[in-house]
Amino acid sequence: MREIQFRDAVKEAMSEEMRRDETIFLMGEEVAEYNGAYKASQGMLDEFGPKRVIDTPIAELGFAGIGVGAAINGCRPIIEFMTFNFSLVAIDQIINSAAKIMAMSAGQYSCPIVFRGPTGNAGQLGAQHSQNFENWFANTPGLKVVVPSSPYECKGLLKASIRDNDPVIFMESEQMYGDKGMIPDGEYILPIGKANIIQEGKDVTIVSFGKMIPRVVLPAIEQLAKDGISVELIDLRTVRPIDYQTVVDSVKKTNRCVVVEEAWPLAAISSEITYHLQRYAFDHLDAPVIRVNNMDIPLHYAPTLIEATLPNVARTIDAVKKVLYKK
Repeated sequence: MREIQFRDAVKEAMSEEMRRDETIFLMGEEVAEYNGAYKASQGMLDEFGPKRVIDTPIAELGFAGIGVGAAINGCRPIIEFMTFNFSLVAIDQIINSAAKIMAMSAGQYSCPIVFRGPTGNAGQLGAQHSQNFENWFANTPGLKVVVPSSPYECKGLLKASIRDNDPVIFMESEQMYGDKGMIPDGEYILPIGKANIIQEGKDVTIVSFGKMIPRVVLPAIEQLAKDGISVELIDLRTVRPIDYQTVVDSVKKTNRCVVVEEAWPLAAISSEITYHLQRYAFDHLDAPVIRVNNMDIPLHYAPTLIEATLPNVARTIDAVKKVLYKK
């Protein structure tokens, strides 16, 4: 085992796969000469050259379209968005081309492409640079959506995503690129569509994914443990497909559930989890499922308003105590 930064997990996953498969290339803004906006492709231009690590103009619709065309014709592109807020410029290529080509061609064409980059709030960057679109993309048949919560998860899931024959949305966190974690020395791949039970518990299940786990849920669990509350924590890893069975089995054991998600509440992933639990674990629930989401407003710039808007440790602890009917 060795310690690694999140950004290096991204780079190692891409580099290992590019050494293995010459059809893989990386394309995006500042990925080559600048070594990546977040240094997640540092050194890759020197190793793979300008034909496989390609700087683009500020034209997401254009280079996303190039990637989709290349994927349909036998390549495996990795398209980096400097932030997934900018994917809105390219959303026609993602939704109407990449996600649908398999169905619309009656299986004649696949589109093995990865769209990756940071998602969600990264501090005082304003409303247009702080949005979560995991649930938007997860709503689209034909796409897979992956949101890693640690360097270990990132490397294993990104390698799986690059090898997948379907288009994958791989959503990182700008705030996590400097996070450190342990990974195995050798190659490993984590399965898409299989949740991870980070820790077992008996009193309540918390379901979450991505940045919320290290930034909000784990600190909340640490405080709850001091009050004698045992939490079972499930990291979804992927929000399309969702591993419903792991969640349902956990709630059948704990009888209570809190879902923590950095996203607006309407039609969120937490809404889908809540529906599924009332449909398939209703008789096992001893309390209504509680969701901890963003407030239903654009994210403001002021740090005090950011704290009030986003899921946080205090709101998570309060939700857990409510489902346990504790003050």
